[in-house]
Amino acid sequence: MDSVAVSENIARIIDRLEAGTSLDDKLTRVLENEIRRRLARYEWIDRQFQRKYGMTLEEFEQRRVVEKQNYSFEVESDHQDWDQAVDGIKMLRQELAQLRGKYDG
Repeated sequence: MDSVAVSENIARIIDRLEAGTSLDDKLTRVLENEIRRRLARYEWIDRQFQRKYGMTLEEFEQRRVVEKQNYSFEVESDHQDWDQAVDGIKMLRQELAQLRGKYDG
């Protein structure tokens, strides 16, 4: 990947927020924290829908709950939000693993 320039103002803020020896290390920690924050939000949404419907998203889809509820707005909207959260969990876990791979590997 090409080297990226960061403004002095952004570098100064990052220096205050994160300890570390290099800007790359500091930015990696900032990214990891943001990924973890988003992941926690998506996991919370997933748990809320599991509690509401008493099943996982996969079971919800297999049981065709949206169809059985006559495509009600609430159930369709829940399904979309739930699906987005579960997809987000998968994607963010992959991003986190890749980010850690930079540190660990």
